[in-house]
Amino acid sequence: MKPYLYLFFSIFLFTSCSNDDEIVQPETEVDIINYINDKNLNATKTDSGLYYVINNEGVGNQATENSVVNIDYELSFLDGTTIGQSDSEIIELRQIILGLREGIQLFKEGGEGVLLIPSELAYGLTGNNTGTIPGGKVLVFDIKVNVADYFLENEAAILNYIDTNNLVATKTDSGLYYVVNNEGTGMNPTSNSNVTVAYKGYFLDGTVFDESDANGISFNLNQVIPGWTEGITYFKEGGEGVLLIPYNLGYGVYGNNAIPRVSVLIFDVNLKSIN
Repeated sequence: MKPYLYLFFSIFLFTSCSNDDEIVQPETEVDIINYINDKNLNATKTDSGLYYVINNEGVGNQATENSVVNIDYELSFLDGTTIGQSDSEIIELRQIILGLREGIQLFKEGGEGVLLIPSELAYGLTGNNTGTIPGGKVLVFDIKVNVADYFLENEAAILNYIDTNNLVATKTDSGLYYVVNNEGTGMNPTSNSNVTVAYKGYFLDGTVFDESDANGISFNLNQVIPGWTEGITYFKEGGEGVLLIPYNLGYGVYGNNAIPRVSVLIFDVNLKSIN
């Protein structure tokens, strides 16, 4: 279930829901230590004041502060009240509360454990703006890190696709991969050019999500996804090839109606003309 999708993660939810006259009695480190002792947890404290328990460190990738990750979680208060859970939540670490951002980086992919986040690393003395998390509350997250970094996950999937399909691909500094089957002739477009391109877009499993007719469509390269803005410039008129685009150069973390979140996109492209 995902009843609190952005309730806990968004940086925009730090807005106070308390009035100036309300007296908040914050839960303290003593309360956290009592919880740890009552649950017989083997917890470690970080310099920031976060307490964490690693039940399974996991293996492989480890998130960084700029990662996009996928986690399972259950969120509760120290008294055991559960206030949110999800079996698969995609989040940007730079947009979440400080304690959760720090805590997720302690686990590798597949890792599981508990984070005990004091209010100063969560919603402070004011609580969140919906009132579901009062001021001064310690948050207890039971988490499992399913995907520790979608950028690395995307790249691994692209490399596997390239290897499986025996492609000769070039990687650019941005993380785009491209294949030139026919370079074409004449000049290359710039990132501001108006071009006409015939294309087919599909996912790694071959499912087609968009396709032009043989005549192609015209557009300005500065008005399309970054993977196209960059990728089409590697072809001359008449050129043909393949663009393999990670999510950050496509439709981003959240996708759109036709594109799932954090998706790799593949395009067969034919640059018909530079207009």
